[in-house]
Amino acid sequence: MQKLFDEVNSLDKRCYEKFLLSEDLLMEHAASSMALYISEKYSSFESILIVCGSGNNGADGITLARLLHTKFDVNLYLSTTPKSSMAQLQLQRAKTLDIKIVNEVFEADIIVDCLFGTGLNKPLDDKSINLLNTLNSYNSFSTFKLACDIPSGINNLGQIQNIAFEADVTITMGALKTSLFSDIAKDYVGEIVVANLGVQREIYEIDSNKFLLDESDMKLPIRNKKNAHKGTYGHLNVVAGCKKGAGIIAANAAFGFGAGLVSVVCHENLDLPYHIMQTHFISENCTTIAIGMGLGKYETNEIRKILNKKVPKIIDADLFYDKLICEVLEQEVVLTPHPKEFVSLLKLCDIADISVEELQNNRFLYVGKFCKKYPNVVLLLKGANVIISSNEKLYVNSFGSSVLSKGGSGDVLSGLIGSLLAQGYKSLDATITASLAHAIASKNYSKNNYSLTPLDLIEEIKKL
Repeated sequence: MQKLFDEVNSLDKRCYEKFLLSEDLLMEHAASSMALYISEKYSSFESILIVCGSGNNGADGITLARLLHTKFDVNLYLSTTPKSSMAQLQLQRAKTLDIKIVNEVFEADIIVDCLFGTGLNKPLDDKSINLLNTLNSYNSFSTFKLACDIPSGINNLGQIQNIAFEADVTITMGALKTSLFSDIAKDYVGEIVVANLGVQREIYEIDSNKFLLDESDMKLPIRNKKNAHKGTYGHLNVVAGCKKGAGIIAANAAFGFGAGLVSVVCHENLDLPYHIMQTHFISENCTTIAIGMGLGKYETNEIRKILNKKVPKIIDADLFYDKLICEVLEQEVVLTPHPKEFVSLLKLCDIADISVEELQNNRFLYVGKFCKKYPNVVLLLKGANVIISSNEKLYVNSFGSSVLSKGGSGDVLSGLIGSLLAQGYKSLDATITASLAHAIASKNYSKNNYSLTPLDLIEEIKKL
């Protein structure tokens, strides 16, 4: 996993004070990283339009123009007069080389966005909105678009008020920023590359409580024991409700992910796959409970008894609308709400009364608030970038895609988490591995991205 930071100005300052690097030197490395990326990707003499603002993000762009001058057809567009001391200095240097400064933007082979960076702290003016609209309108097949540090229009909270630059690649400086991984930012950042600023990342970075998950963080339940039986790998009970298909999907996913035994708990007789058992009540040898998926209307006292069973639990869906959920938040539980469900949960727990839009604009903030109040809970907030949090540490799974935007995908995830809990994984480890398996398997799906079914997803997970 890689560290995430809410801001890096303090990390830059640390480089100046501890490692005797200068602002000028860090800027040269930032521009050199972009220049190297472009030079390795494109042959000489391609046209490049570098669009610069008045601050240090613009200064990075002006520096880039100097480094690429003569190797490419470099065109520098200054949206406003440089204001920061570094931008003014870099422009003086560029002028000594007679770098071409253009008065209008145009559809170049490569467009580099150096307008605002992470320093954006106010709404865009009409000129900037029109400029970004124009840059975004250029043909995405013929024009390669690169953002410096963060696509312009995204602020340091990952919010977009009007519009943002639509990048194919974002080269971010020094370390990964949390703002790059908001749900809203996902359609704008493209591939994310971290630039070296004069020291290696492990030196530039300090401790953090936020992390970006890598594929290597997925620890699959590969069986190494030779002396084992079905009981070795746990017994998951999946509580089925009104929408029984949800529970059956979860049960199938759990069995395919290594649980030794899986039983669906339902008072009605169900037509289940041959490998899934049915019980009318929680099994005596149950090691984990999955509940909430398709639960619908239910008898409160019965559900309360189930929730009070002293085994790990994965809770989803309908229970996030019932005050009953608050009774189990001191237990070992994993919660997997989508945004609307999490908004309800926040209100039930007296943390916040907000809209889904407010949540989506501040996902990291409200996940942090919830997990600070309930440090024993592992929370997985679904979204374009999944957030997993426990005990004030936060992890982002960015592997997901719209392939998963289908009914039943969340039920598969619940089954995967429940399976790992039944097999003895700790709650956080189970949630991280299940979430990664869920997302990575969906990316491996080779048919049309609108056609994925829960059973397709389960089959892809088996191939990991």
